[in-house]
Formats: sequence, structure tokens, C-alpha cells
Amino acid sequence: VLDEADEMLSRGFKAQIYEVFKKLVPDIQVALFSATMPQEILELTTRFMRDPKTILVKKDELTLEGIRQFYVAVEKEEWKLDTLCDLYETLTITQSIIYCNTRKKVDILTQEMHNRLFTVSCMHGDMDQKDRDLIMREFRSGSTRVLVTTDLLARGIDVQQVSLVINYDLPCSPDTYIHRIG
Repeated sequence: VLDEADEMLSRGFKAQIYEVFKKLVPDIQVALFSATMPQEILELTTRFMRDPKTILVKKDELTLEGIRQFYVAVEKEEWKLDTLCDLYETLTITQSIIYCNTRKKVDILTQEMHNRLFTVSCMHGDMDQKDRDLIMREFRSGSTRVLVTTDLLARGIDVQQVSLVINYDLPCSPDTYIHRIG
């Protein structure tokens, strides 16, 4: 039995797990449990298990009525910017908010998008209130279409024209996620 397989692999036990599996007799039953099914888990099942069965258990969903949610699996942090830019080149978006977990990440992402000729604004708690108010007025009026921010805006913002919310970084709590998307 391998419980929390995703955690075991993410903590660097891949080589040890593979060694254990290599020593098992061929007709042994293996039970593998994981909260998620990343590619490494799937590789493990196809490599070391005969005719593996998958049982999915529905968990509590984090959702809001009327909001469609999608996710894009990006395997490496350095690929996130390219993926984001591809998304913006593909979709027609009225207005959007991109959430990052840190002020530094907001500044870096904003600069990187400017370097790629995307027009974006940013806002976070290190900025003067006067500047933040101006950016919010521009965003509400529609003169700014893409806003990169921290969770400063996750609660209480109501801009009807926002058609897309991107969690560039996943939030630390389920409640923050709900506030960001809703």
C-alpha cells in the first residue's frame, strides 16, 4: 500500500519507491492512493502495476454558481509566463484580473508582460493609495483592461466587465480562491 503517493513523489522519494516496486513479486496486489493524479503517479501505475484500476472520489467542490472554471496544467514555474501570453493571444477578453501571491511577483509579471508588448496595469499594497485609486478608476472605466494584483482585490471588488480571472499563483486557502473568482 502506497498512501499519499503524490506527496511521497513530491518529497523526493521517487527512487526509493521505484526500488521497492522492482523488488515485488509480479502477481502481488498493489494499492496506491493519491489526492491528485499528476503525471508521475500515472507513470508509476503503468510501469509497476498490472491492469491498474482508478477510483475517483468526489470531493467538496470549490465553486460559485454561474462561474465556469478551467485549469491549465503548467509543469514548470518558468513556463507560466509563456502559457499566460498564449492565452491572451488566443482569447478575446473584455477585462481580466491576474492574481499573484506576492507583491514582488506582481511587479515581475507586469514587467515581463510589458516586455512582450502586452498592456497591463498592476496594483498591490506597496503602492500609494492615490496611485491605487487611479488604477481602480481606470480599470472600472475600462481604459485599463488587464490588472495584475495581489489578494488586495480579492474581496469587495465588483467590476461587471471582468470576463476572466487568472490565478497565476494558486491562493493559499480555499476561501481566498472563492473570493478571487467571485
